[in-house]
Amino acid sequence: METIVRQARAKLNLTLDVLGRRADGYHDLCMVMQSVALSDRVSLCRTGRRGIHVGSNLEFLPSGRNNLAAAAAVCLCEAAGMDWNGLEITLEKHIPVCAGLGGGSSDAAAVLLAVNDWLELGYSQKELAQIGERVGSDVPYCVLGGTALAEGRGERLTPQPALPWCFVVLCKPHFSVSTPELFGRIDSMKTTCRPDTEGMLRALKAGDLQGVARRMYNVFEDVLPRNQAGAVAEIKNSLIQAGALGACMSGTGPTVFGLFDSLTGAWQATRYLRELYPETFLTVTV
Repeated sequence: METIVRQARAKLNLTLDVLGRRADGYHDLCMVMQSVALSDRVSLCRTGRRGIHVGSNLEFLPSGRNNLAAAAAVCLCEAAGMDWNGLEITLEKHIPVCAGLGGGSSDAAAVLLAVNDWLELGYSQKELAQIGERVGSDVPYCVLGGTALAEGRGERLTPQPALPWCFVVLCKPHFSVSTPELFGRIDSMKTTCRPDTEGMLRALKAGDLQGVARRMYNVFEDVLPRNQAGAVAEIKNSLIQAGALGACMSGTGPTVFGLFDSLTGAWQATRYLRELYPETFLTVTV
């Protein structure tokens, strides 16, 4: 039985700005996004079973079409006029769940890319990204990967010069964050601080890692509940004290990341934070 395997990489938000609520209920966003090496392992094969099935090392994940990976396979097969029956997807999860790192979206993107290659459907990367819009707002970026400016819901993508290679420490606190609650908080208040997106793009063009790190900013940090905001600030401070060039929360959180140009500092931060928060990882940019 043939099996195809893809890596699904985590994503970071170097910047995240919410420009306003749209008439369709979504929000217009402006984000600079970056892939890192931390990844899930996505395997696909055909079986004799009916339907589409998802297995994982995390038992609480949905096993049917409610899983983004399965939804992506269904959307792609429907677009191609093909039958998805008998498709078995296995997710070996390493990216923390509900963490602001796009794990589910990245799994979905990996499935789109894998099925396209496996069945020789011939869709371009841009076409796969458009199909991915039907699955989730972060899926188009995860199809593209690398360094990119994402606008609209996240589907309007402009590739950027690669972020200079560096070490990244990721730390997920013990709590979860409600994405709808944070968007509600954003809608109910006037945002006074915003990311310097143009400055970030100039720093990327110049290959200026320190300039990138100085401009990292996520507006959702400003609307976190007080106890959550305190924990995020403490993790950011620990990363900076260990030598991070900059630190920021990714997505709607709660994961915080720091960029390091030194393995010594990155490893020091990883060891310290892992004692407090088991879901702490040392990785690199891709």
